[in-house]
Amino acid sequence: MLSLNFSLLNNLGLLSVAVTIAGMLILGFTIFFNGRKSITNRAFLILSWSAAFWSLVNYISYQIKANSGAIFFWRLELFFAVWFAFSLFYFLIVFPQQKGVSQKKGILMVFSASVFVSILTLTPLVFREVTAVNENGYVSKIKNGWGMALFGGLVAVLLLSGLYVFIKKTLKVARPNKKPFSLILIGMITSWSLIIVFNFLLPAFFDNPRFIPLGALFIFPLIAFTSYAIIKHGLLNIKVVTTEILTFILAVVTFSEIIFATELSQIIFRSSVFLLVLVFGILLIKGVRKEVEQREKIEILATELTLANDKLRELDKQKTEFLSIASHQLRAPLTAIKGYSSLLLEKSFGEISEKVRGAVDVIFQSSQKLVTVIEDFLNITRIELGKMKYEMAQVDLKQLVETAVKELHNQIAAKGLELRVNIPTGLDFKVNADAGKIAQVIGNLIDNATKYTKQGSITISLSKPLGTSKVRLEITDTGIGMTPGAHAQLFQKFTRATDAGKVNIIGTGLGLYVAKQIVEAHHGQIWAESPGPGKGSVFYVEI
Repeated sequence: MLSLNFSLLNNLGLLSVAVTIAGMLILGFTIFFNGRKSITNRAFLILSWSAAFWSLVNYISYQIKANSGAIFFWRLELFFAVWFAFSLFYFLIVFPQQKGVSQKKGILMVFSASVFVSILTLTPLVFREVTAVNENGYVSKIKNGWGMALFGGLVAVLLLSGLYVFIKKTLKVARPNKKPFSLILIGMITSWSLIIVFNFLLPAFFDNPRFIPLGALFIFPLIAFTSYAIIKHGLLNIKVVTTEILTFILAVVTFSEIIFATELSQIIFRSSVFLLVLVFGILLIKGVRKEVEQREKIEILATELTLANDKLRELDKQKTEFLSIASHQLRAPLTAIKGYSSLLLEKSFGEISEKVRGAVDVIFQSSQKLVTVIEDFLNITRIELGKMKYEMAQVDLKQLVETAVKELHNQIAAKGLELRVNIPTGLDFKVNADAGKIAQVIGNLIDNATKYTKQGSITISLSKPLGTSKVRLEITDTGIGMTPGAHAQLFQKFTRATDAGKVNIIGTGLGLYVAKQIVEAHHGQIWAESPGPGKGSVFYVEI
């Protein structure tokens, strides 16, 4: 039956070993999750865990009586000592690389030697037998085999060669980048000094081996300084730090339960609980870190998106200003073309032949359409730049409707459509509005109804909804109608009916957008209704 020495388990120093071992394990995975693709981070994970396992076995080997298989744990201690030395050597070689390993052949040779010697430590060729036991039944002396020389030589070569390579790299690094190297050197010097004093000088010259089981405390400075050198303040997010501290505390508590166990069954059960806490704690740290990293990426993307949006808004503003300037420059020659073609048609310059009249009429109609398009662009630029001006006054909507009907009558008649005007007499249709802008809205709506109606009629009505001081304009057509989903996009820029191709519509899709902006500037409402495709539409304006 395995027999442990529990007389010292209440000692604060032994509890410190448990805390230190838990800290090594957690730091190893914390650094690893900070950059799993980094070869330096992976090497540190191996270093911290090999140090933790060596510390644990080193402690246990001094708590087991000779007749309970103590020599096995003494051999196991040397086994982990080999791999701790190799992991430190490997870390010193690869630091601070992120990818790839130089000197692969040399590392492979050292690895092979470490495998051979570590296996050798588990045999009687290193620790042959226990030769002396103290009065309490614990090992006081062990006979060494010839393999001990190989063990000592390999560990010395690993530590010294790793230190030599690391110092060479430190000397080559520029001064601003020396801090991580200096921190690791401080950690190594501190740990080695403690080990020399407490594990060699005190036992060898003062016959005081009581501090040997506390090897974890002596190695921890190396692990702590190295981890700090790697992360370089990269883990200062409060959420991650809090999670790491919580995991560390839980690990310490559960590990201390193992220390205070008095039976083998308790040790096994509490060890299982400790491992579960450790695994879930590491996964928790990993999850929190991933969440923090994703949030940081989202914040970076949000900042970049904000900058991109600002740039887009600036470009959009420049585009709008360009359109305004271009539209103004185009309007002047178009006005001249329209004016002179109108004078030719009116015979102000004398009689012209019918053939010439037909060509001039085409010029006049085309210039009229182009003037309308340019006016729409100008209105949009004014609206988007906030330069649309309104001259508000008392306006009679009845007069504006009659004027619009007169101007568009020929266009409507040319399509063979019946025009109906329904304006009740005896009602006051005056509103506070900009006459020019509202006239443009009425014209746009009538023109829109004309474009999308192949046959039938267009009805224009004015009314006053009961109980309000508003005036309502209704323009009803028997055109192509609308689908239910078309209403939402109807008054957006550059939007046209989905069935516009059936009636061969030519236009910019800006008329209804401009009309909506003007009506809303008058604190009014504009909307459209339709029974369905092919059943016509009704456009409403309330001011």
